[in-house]
Amino acid sequence: MRDITTALLDWYDVHAREMPWRVMPSDRKAGVLPDPYAVWLSEVMLQQTTVAAVRDYHRKFTQIWPTVNDLATANDADVMAAWAGLGYYARARNLLKCARAIVADHDGTFPQSYDALIALPGIGPYTAAAISAIAFDEPSTVLDGNVERVMARLYNDATPLPAAKPVFMDYAQRHTSQKRAGDYAQAVMDLGATICTPKSPACGICPLLEDCKARTAGTQATLPKKTPKKPKPTRHGIAYIARSADGAWLLETRPDKGLLGGMLGWPTTEWNDDPAGLEPVSGDWIELPDHARHTFTHFHLILRVHILVLAHDANPSRGHFIPDDKFAPSSLPTVMQKAYTLAAATLRTL
Repeated sequence: MRDITTALLDWYDVHAREMPWRVMPSDRKAGVLPDPYAVWLSEVMLQQTTVAAVRDYHRKFTQIWPTVNDLATANDADVMAAWAGLGYYARARNLLKCARAIVADHDGTFPQSYDALIALPGIGPYTAAAISAIAFDEPSTVLDGNVERVMARLYNDATPLPAAKPVFMDYAQRHTSQKRAGDYAQAVMDLGATICTPKSPACGICPLLEDCKARTAGTQATLPKKTPKKPKPTRHGIAYIARSADGAWLLETRPDKGLLGGMLGWPTTEWNDDPAGLEPVSGDWIELPDHARHTFTHFHLILRVHILVLAHDANPSRGHFIPDDKFAPSSLPTVMQKAYTLAAATLRTL
């Protein structure tokens, strides 16, 4: 197969997507360098999340914490609240760990090499490769879902994912550019996101049309193959949403480890097949007829919602009160926001 670098970079020079963290190819050629902090932040946020969902979060974070030093000194609760709604909350905890490691161990300057980056908390092989390539023009090979799809079709390889990952990495390494490495890494990802899409790829306008073996074979729409996933189980739980007599809300910070770790939320039971009642305070709890439903990576969750207005002398065994004028539902994880939506109207009238 011919070298695809020139064709892909020529296409990218014209069709690169504008993003808050990206230096456009014309500016990069003129000597404008990417901000490693902005690149790192975007790559962490983009893990299992779409560009459309990340744009506003990225702008918010860089406005509140413009540098890695600012983020390293941020209050954990403030960062977790700003992350709320983006999901996969371990990323936010690792974000803080990584920022603090960069300040403590690297004087607030991002290391440039793949090996140094991957040694930082929360940075895996893909993220290390992406940062070193995009921010520092190191010829590191990026392999995300978009690149896997491009390589599967380019070579017409029906090996199913995830077993095919090493195979697709080998293909991607063959084409990793030694020049304009950052632009090339973004170009191949943009190609997968905008042209070589999962459904109905726009092959007619693809810069690699002549090189694509799947296009020649007519198999492009069927690739990459994937090993069927097992059905997700369904778990159950109870969310306890209570207000004090003066209107404050009873919330708790979840343990650092585990799902939604470190996030603010309603007291709940364990999430399993048969949750036992673990009320944070005794009282005549009212169960709402509707349930809060949410899907995580590995399971579906159905939360029954119990509500209560507390007596003046109530002494909860769990949680702490947040005054109504200090409480922002948007600071809660999505599943907790769903429970709040069900409970709020009724609680405000009790």
